[in-house]
Amino acid sequence: MAVTEASEAYQRDIHRQIAERLKDLVPSDPTLPPHPYLRRHLAEHAALGEVFDDDHVTPGLLAWESSAQVRRLLAAQDTASDRRQWLRVWAALEPFALDTGPLSRLCSLQVAQHAATRLPSQSSVSAQAVPLSSPVPISPLWSDRVAPTPAWTASPTEVTSLATLCTPAGKAPVVVAGDDAGTLRLLRSDGRLTHIPLHLHSGAITHLVALQGGLLITAGTDGRVMAVKEEEGQLTHRLITHREQTWVSSLTTHQPHGLPRLLLAAFSDGTVEAVDLGRFHPQPLSLQHLDDPSGLLCGIQTAEGGHRLLFTRRDTVYSHDGDTTKVRSLHSGRVRALVALPQPGQYAVGDEHGRITLCTLGSEDSVSVARHDAVLAGGRPAPVTCLQLVTFERQPALVSAAGDGTLRLWRLPTLQPVEGVLTAHTAPVSALTCLPGRNSDRLLSGGADRIVRSWAIDEATFGQEPKNWNRVTASAVSPSAPHRLAIARASRVILRDLETGAETTRLKGRRITALAWPQISGRRLLAAALDDFSIICVDPDTNRQIGPSMVGHILPIRALVTVPSATGERLASAGADGQVCVWQPSTGDRLALFGDHDLTVRCLATHQDTERRLLASGGSDGNIRIWNSDALEQHADTIKCDQGLINDLAFVTPDDGGLLIAAAGRNGTLKLWDPDTGQSVRTLTCSDGELSAVTSIRLPFGRTALAAAGKTSIHLWDATTAQPLLQIVTGSPIASLKTVQSTGEAASSILLASGEAGPMAVRLHHNLL
Repeated sequence: MAVTEASEAYQRDIHRQIAERLKDLVPSDPTLPPHPYLRRHLAEHAALGEVFDDDHVTPGLLAWESSAQVRRLLAAQDTASDRRQWLRVWAALEPFALDTGPLSRLCSLQVAQHAATRLPSQSSVSAQAVPLSSPVPISPLWSDRVAPTPAWTASPTEVTSLATLCTPAGKAPVVVAGDDAGTLRLLRSDGRLTHIPLHLHSGAITHLVALQGGLLITAGTDGRVMAVKEEEGQLTHRLITHREQTWVSSLTTHQPHGLPRLLLAAFSDGTVEAVDLGRFHPQPLSLQHLDDPSGLLCGIQTAEGGHRLLFTRRDTVYSHDGDTTKVRSLHSGRVRALVALPQPGQYAVGDEHGRITLCTLGSEDSVSVARHDAVLAGGRPAPVTCLQLVTFERQPALVSAAGDGTLRLWRLPTLQPVEGVLTAHTAPVSALTCLPGRNSDRLLSGGADRIVRSWAIDEATFGQEPKNWNRVTASAVSPSAPHRLAIARASRVILRDLETGAETTRLKGRRITALAWPQISGRRLLAAALDDFSIICVDPDTNRQIGPSMVGHILPIRALVTVPSATGERLASAGADGQVCVWQPSTGDRLALFGDHDLTVRCLATHQDTERRLLASGGSDGNIRIWNSDALEQHADTIKCDQGLINDLAFVTPDDGGLLIAAAGRNGTLKLWDPDTGQSVRTLTCSDGELSAVTSIRLPFGRTALAAAGKTSIHLWDATTAQPLLQIVTGSPIASLKTVQSTGEAASSILLASGEAGPMAVRLHHNLL
């Protein structure tokens, strides 16, 4: 034993000495590339030598680091250290910054570090942060972001199913994700694709079953069941069965007594089909109809060693042994999730009233159950959406997901909860799977927010107090000095002066859905859309309302902008009622009502030059309409986009002349359209899921940049050449982007970004873009 310990100590000392020597070879200027060996191996030498800290793996190296192992090496450290602040920041960004350049990495580190050092929990170590001395295009001005929960990966559409695929011995497991567009993605343990996404179904992929030998079964809302397998590096697939005009409500495997294991599929017309797992030939099944379009199936082994098939009809679970059907358990609402537990004869049920029930099958002749109920905490329970078996403290455990985006961990076989609620997503959780690891398993959760997150299965993760997202509901930055940020959250508006840092609270007790900064009679006012669907203007210094309320919308207002006109600034509003309204703020009069959108109007944008003043609106109907803000009439034909929902708009004046309008679409594309002809000019893509916001930035020499927000980053392009300029990795979704030309520095702009983790303001230095 002593010899082994001495050998290990010797090895550690060797790696420590190597790390000490190598760190001195890293250039002090982070814009200069270190030697390739340093980029790939210095972090590992430091970890093995137990000097894995910011002094040895510096921010300048992280900008070029190519091993993609920092997150793993940090997780493997046995001791805590205050000198790993930059490493912790980079570990949260690493999965999404692997394909970015050094400049983007430096900017992302700068922004994330600024946010981290402003957290109360980080105040004790902020003095030890290492400043980035190299000039970068981004200077953080202010941040009120919480430590973000990093996304494991982002999807351009809603993730509807997850599974972990068992691969041949010696290969790492693969995570499979299905989405609501029928696309299948196979992902490595770090969230990167193993193959090109495979479009498999004409509807959502709602069920995935992973089998031995790398075989995957998929089923969806198109009524198809398909088999997928990797052969010679390529994904092959074949159709198993298809029932037209139905959807698959459940997919499972089951081994009837004395027969080989079968694949069972339940369809929305109540039909249950069975096939063998070899050639997928149809097999007879005595249970042929469920009488429930949402019926669930689950095979279970009894305590006596037999096999039963569990199935649901609305709020009741039945068992079928091949001859007879028996009622097994009655629940408080429709059964939404059903899973067999490791203990023979036990199963767990989650229902639409948020109740988790553990049931135990009785003897062969008994229909009684042993039962333990536990209602999800927090006011009105959210419906259970899925259940997943995991390992917790080396024992089987159960994770439940709910429609409010939360996860809970339950000990088995007692179904005792781990105290706490994990707020995992801002939308319902739609899928769960367990990813085996070297030291411990991890849980992956997919939500309707189009994000997959990775969680450690431990008490520290799941034993949290319920988190209040306290999300930003509206934001705006004043276009003239002194630049003020207006941030609406938690039924109040916080105003912050970017020059002095002074903060004031306005409109306390009112829920705000949109903000703008109009200039009325020579005064800069704050316009706010309230939760009663009205709009008011207030003096930001006194909080006193100026002028009458503007009333006319009948549903919540989604967007508010100032509109240039020949007679001075007006206000335009757009809402969930499909209306676009133009207002005279000084009198409260509604000057125009455009009700041409079929669904919610989600965004507005304005433009003025020497020839015209325009107002553009985009919405859930996928259309863009452009209005002449002087004549108060439609400027040209409606632009029918092919981007799904239009989340945001921005006018663009490229350096080659003309006028374009950029549309951020739900399908993850940023398209530039000609507002006069309605033709698509160019498309920008970034593979970062749904694009939620876009803004334009005027650069020197007539250039224009576009900034768009995805699920994990803010992306900047040259609007004329479509050349990527910068990627600011945030690790969490950004919902809103606002920019103004800085009055203090002519060669810079202020960018206000608000998202799931909170708001932040940065200065963009134009000469460095």
